[in-house]
Formats: sequence, structure tokens, C-alpha cells
Amino acid sequence: MEQLIRELEAHIRTRYEIDEDDEDFGVDVHLFDYGFIDSIGATALIAHIEKTYGIEVTSQDIMLYPLNTIREIAAFIDMKRG
Repeated sequence: MEQLIRELEAHIRTRYEIDEDDEDFGVDVHLFDYGFIDSIGATALIAHIEKTYGIEVTSQDIMLYPLNTIREIAAFIDMKRG
């Protein structure tokens, strides 16, 4: 799962233009509360996850699973891939 976390972190840093030296950013930071990703960004991130990892993220998934940090998202992807 560490590789998955690194991949997600790299994608999010690049896609949402987060500097390498941003002290507030990390794999356990709440991406939405800290303003790294907004609702439009969340939609783009879900599309990226579905395309890259070959899984479907349903509305029910969004309600049932915490998907606020990179670590939570990686755990979700890992679970969905079985």
C-alpha cells in the first residue's frame, strides 16, 4: 500500500499544484478541510482513481468510507481491488 500512497501523493501534488515544501500537506492531512482539493477537484480525483486503478467509486462508497486523506483513499483503493 505504500507504493499506492506514493502514487496518489505524487498525482495530487502535480494535479493540484501543491509545492514539495508545503508543510501543511501530507498523507494524513484532510485534503478538503485544508483546501488542497475542492468539490470540482474531488470529481476529477475520483475520475483519476477510477481510470488509473480500474475501480468504480459509487455514491454509496463516498458515504460509507472516509476518503479525506491520501492514506484513506489508498486504503479504499486497496480494499476495492481486493
